Amino acid sequence: MNFDAYARTGVDLVNARLDDLDDLRALFPDDNAWMRDEVADRDVAIFRRAQKRLRDVFEYGTSGRDAQAVTELNALLEAFPVQPRISGHDSSDWHMHVTSRGASVSAEYLAGAVWGLSVWLCEYGSARFGVCADERCGNVYLDTSSNCCRRFCSERCATRSHVAAHRARKRAAIGEQLPVAPQPTATTESLTPVS
Repeated sequence: MNFDAYARTGVDLVNARLDDLDDLRALFPDDNAWMRDEVADRDVAIFRRAQKRLRDVFEYGTSGRDAQAVTELNALLEAFPVQPRISGHDSSDWHMHVTSRGASVSAEYLAGAVWGLSVWLCEYGSARFGVCADERCGNVYLDTSSNCCRRFCSERCATRSHVAAHRARKRAAIGEQLPVAPQPTATTESLTPVS
C-alpha cells in the first residue's frame, strides 16, 4: 500500500479549487477516471468541508500544535473510516484499497487521503506538514527534505519569494544611500515679528 500516494491526495485536495462540480472532477487524475465519472453535485460540499478540515491539520502541524493535528485527523478517520480491500485483476496486479467496494466517491477518496496523512504524521511527525511561506500562495505540502527545512510548496514559490525579498532589500539600501535634501532653516529675518 503506497501511503505516500494516499497522503499526496490529501495535499491535492487542500490545494484544489472547489467552486463547482467541474473543479471537483479536475481533482481526479486519469488513473481515477471512474471517480471523475461518478462524482455528483452533493459531493462538492463534502469535499469542501474535508478540504477545510485538512487545511487545519496542515496549519496545526506547521505551527507545532501536534495534539490538535492528531485530534483532527482522528475525527476525520471516524468520519471517513478505512475499510481495506484487495483489488486488482490477477496475481500480478493485487494491491490494497482503503475502502470497501461500493463506497461513494467521497468516502473512497477522503478515507484514502485521511489515512495517508495519518500514517505520514505517525511516521514523520506533524512538523512535516507545511504551508507555503510565500504569502501570495498558501498551498500546503509534505516536507520530504532530509532536515525538515522546506518552507515553500514549489521551486516557483521559493524563487518568487526570494526575488521579492532581494528587491525589497535593494530598495531599502538605495533609500538609505539617497542624499537627504537640505531642509529650509529659519532665518533671523523670518523670526522677527512683523509690526
